[in-house]
Amino acid sequence: MWKKHPKALPFLFFSEMWERFGYYLMIGIFTFYLKDAVNGFSMDEKDASSLYGTFIALVFFTPFLGGLIADRYLGYRRSIILGGLLMGAGYCTMGIHNETMLYVSMTLVIVGNGFFKPNISTLLGNVYSTPKHMQQKDEGYNIFYMGINIGAFICNFFGAVLLNLLGWAGAFGAAGIGMFIGVVTFIAGTSHYKEYDVRKPLKPGDMPLGRILALVILPSLIFGVIGWFIKGTSGYIFDSNSTDAFIFACIPVLIFYTVLLVRSNADERPAMGAMLAIFAVVILFWAIFKQNGSALNTWASRYTDRHVEGVTGNIVSGLLLKDTTTVYKKDSFALTDAQFRKIKEDGKDVKVWDYPPYFKNMKEVPVQEGQLLNTWAPSLSQSINPFWVIVLTPLVVAFFTWLRRRGKEPSTPTKIAFGLLISALSVLVMIAAVKAGNNGSEKVSVWWLIGSYGVITIGELFLSPMGLSLVSKLSPVRITSLMMGGWFLSTSIGNKLSGILASQWDKYDNKVNYFWLNFILLFAAAIFLFAMLKWLNKVMKEKGVN
Repeated sequence: MWKKHPKALPFLFFSEMWERFGYYLMIGIFTFYLKDAVNGFSMDEKDASSLYGTFIALVFFTPFLGGLIADRYLGYRRSIILGGLLMGAGYCTMGIHNETMLYVSMTLVIVGNGFFKPNISTLLGNVYSTPKHMQQKDEGYNIFYMGINIGAFICNFFGAVLLNLLGWAGAFGAAGIGMFIGVVTFIAGTSHYKEYDVRKPLKPGDMPLGRILALVILPSLIFGVIGWFIKGTSGYIFDSNSTDAFIFACIPVLIFYTVLLVRSNADERPAMGAMLAIFAVVILFWAIFKQNGSALNTWASRYTDRHVEGVTGNIVSGLLLKDTTTVYKKDSFALTDAQFRKIKEDGKDVKVWDYPPYFKNMKEVPVQEGQLLNTWAPSLSQSINPFWVIVLTPLVVAFFTWLRRRGKEPSTPTKIAFGLLISALSVLVMIAAVKAGNNGSEKVSVWWLIGSYGVITIGELFLSPMGLSLVSKLSPVRITSLMMGGWFLSTSIGNKLSGILASQWDKYDNKVNYFWLNFILLFAAAIFLFAMLKWLNKVMKEKGVN
């Protein structure tokens, strides 16, 4: 796989793999941590989903600034190392059960990702900028994307084991260690990409960083504070205080990209307009896709049959990939021995937030009081999507290589449009799953989740690595990282929208309607992008890229 590619690829591949190991391990258990009534923060579904959405939104918001600082001052390598160290520290401190430390840890991850994420993607694009490797750029990004998902696949098994052995602190600590391994790996490959780490000096018409901080970042902070404190009829304007703050904070940044487009020269404007148009459309993809850590995590936890028994149960129990539960039926809530004792010792009401949720929405609890039930940990469902990426990436790469040799490879915007359409079809699988389980009254097979993730993964492979490649192809050299930050900004807004959608989960008595809403949003985005394809492909042709 590596032979025909630049020598930098394996180092960037494994650096990103370990970084994603830490990030997805943390994300896979984050909402469960927030909802844990004993060792977590006892949040309900709405609050946990809203905070989750804000968190992952801000994680992808900061690349806007991190990319700019790398372009102008730090360079890519220093930014990537700094970002990795901050994220590793954030993961390690997240397991400290204290609300202040939770937000400090989240801040470290948010800022760290801002330095790491856009710059490692940009550095990879620079490595493929030579005439020898230019035609391999899409393939290189696909291979790089597979590295992301190897880390995302294996991390949840470590997380499940360590969560059972060492609790939340152990699981989050493993995420931090993974991140630090990624930093060491990146440093080891320095000689292979040092020459591609070139800072871009200011040119006439470029806005100095100080001015951007004054005109964009500071207003974003001010707008965010206003959004947090401004009150609507229900205490907030949109979904929650954090949602209001995020939406308001986005306004100055969106204005900045609009001004950047207007002030660009005649040669740059078509390409920048094409990028911004695609950024706007793919927001809806991320709004649906990123529900894997919220709504689909809830589906795995409450609506999927996770019971294992016999030989399989013994193996799973031996690996500690379970949440073995002694069941107490108290006010229709199921608690483990330790949880029940802890709540009674603290003098609290036995009624807590549906924990563990495996027994929610069942016609009958299939075990007796005090009986043990082995179930696999719901966070393991987070490995389904990366599993499909690992399996399908070689097939997708081979498919596009086959088309390229015959001169029939679709353009990057066309791939993205088909990615949206295929992703919309994945939601139909979940609609069928709801019907199969009589709207949650019966547990359904995990194969429904596997099938839905399989379909949306095909869409993801058509869209996500292609977006990174698109920015690398179309962006003016002087602002490549800034435009890469724009791609991640669209991801950020989509991530927040995913949290808003997931926070409404409990309001939909009929879950079919919830998934129909998701389908309509994705399908509309696909149709809109197909309508723009003629113009987008024209821009690509004028730039001399595909």
